[in-house]
Amino acid sequence: MSAVEPPQSMPRRVYTNSWFQILLISFICFCCPGMYNALSGLGGSGQVDPTVAANATVALLAATAGTALFVVGPIFERVGPRICLLIGGWTYALYSGSLLNFNHTKNGSFVIASGALLGIGASFLWVTQGAIMTTYVPEAQKGRAIAVFWIIFNLGGGVGSLASFGLNFHSKTGTVSDSTYIALLVIMLFGWILGVLICNPLSVRVKGLRKIADEEKHNWRQTARLAVSTMSDWRVICMIPLFFSANVFYSYQQNDVNGLTFNIRTRSLNGSLYWIAQMLGGLIMGCLLDMPWLTRRWRAVAGWITLFVTGMAIWGGGYAFQLWADRRLAHGLKQDIDYTNGRLSAGPMILYICYGAYDALWQSFCYWLIGAQSNNPARTAILVGAYKTFQATGGAMAWRINALHKKPMTQFAMDWGLCIGSLMVVIPTVWAITSTNVTEEETVADVEEKEEADVKQPLP
Repeated sequence: MSAVEPPQSMPRRVYTNSWFQILLISFICFCCPGMYNALSGLGGSGQVDPTVAANATVALLAATAGTALFVVGPIFERVGPRICLLIGGWTYALYSGSLLNFNHTKNGSFVIASGALLGIGASFLWVTQGAIMTTYVPEAQKGRAIAVFWIIFNLGGGVGSLASFGLNFHSKTGTVSDSTYIALLVIMLFGWILGVLICNPLSVRVKGLRKIADEEKHNWRQTARLAVSTMSDWRVICMIPLFFSANVFYSYQQNDVNGLTFNIRTRSLNGSLYWIAQMLGGLIMGCLLDMPWLTRRWRAVAGWITLFVTGMAIWGGGYAFQLWADRRLAHGLKQDIDYTNGRLSAGPMILYICYGAYDALWQSFCYWLIGAQSNNPARTAILVGAYKTFQATGGAMAWRINALHKKPMTQFAMDWGLCIGSLMVVIPTVWAITSTNVTEEETVADVEEKEEADVKQPLP
């Protein structure tokens, strides 16, 4: 590299701006996992019998759990974000195509196999997204970066669900139309192609990022050592139950609350409202965690208190709903409520919206805690990999329980207990948050730089 770099053109400066890259990864997630969320939010991925979709989701989450930390994290460090996105993004379209095929052939094995491949692809996408979102902005802006991502990403689920609502408005079959799966497939492919625009981290204009990216081209032994030191930190260990609980409630909320209670067009409408509520939840938590008049530790405490208070209120309302839903199921009433019947639909629909907002509060807080541990992209990729690994493990367990048709009340009690219990376990990590990130790797790099400079100085 020459000593003096030539001035960059205006398009190049925009392209390498960190916020442009965050907006780009947000829009990629709008197209890929956002459309997947629109699909899964229909209950049973839009099928009358949710068993095949539930088993496919178990395969998806099991594959994610097996690859996110120990496979994708090290690969991300070696090949960078663009290649990781191109490796993983196409699997979302494959899954939508498998459901289109299932509408005609009832080939459940293909759906489950596509779900497993999607699990691997999702690992590549989410590890890349997490590393970009939590390290491409200064510490004081991490909450805003999470909020911006969460709004754009969940807009995908909202728009996709609204499209499904329109396409299935007159449906009487209980299964979404072919055109729904085709429309989502095309959008997912477009998002995958956008991955070629992701910038090399060395070129992104963020203070300190260039040095960190240069330092982090470790060999495999150093990468393993970094992973072990990161995961053995007691602060990270206390975060693991929080990660594990991040997706355990999806199966219950989507298949039992939405899937068993409402007809197909109302499930589509609910899916849209669910993801729109996530946009609001992400915005609230992002702004809360960037409040300038509080220290970073007290912002973490404020985020924890918000999760605990809203969690007790929302899950308490969920308990009342489940008692009511159990009485309905005992009389054979399911998938029958339409949004036009306000007397029956209003309460359950509001509860489902609140569930969506709480999910965004939870996951935004998880990402912020990860970003509060380090500014180092390699270490953050490991933390995001751990997040996705344990999140997927908890989700796979919950979806398997759902596929085994355990009682909805049993699933509800498990979800509520895990969420509140994990909030108790993470208290030491929340209280240990410091005013800034000074990671061991960054300190070592600074020391090595200083030593090299000293060696170059002539002896007196």
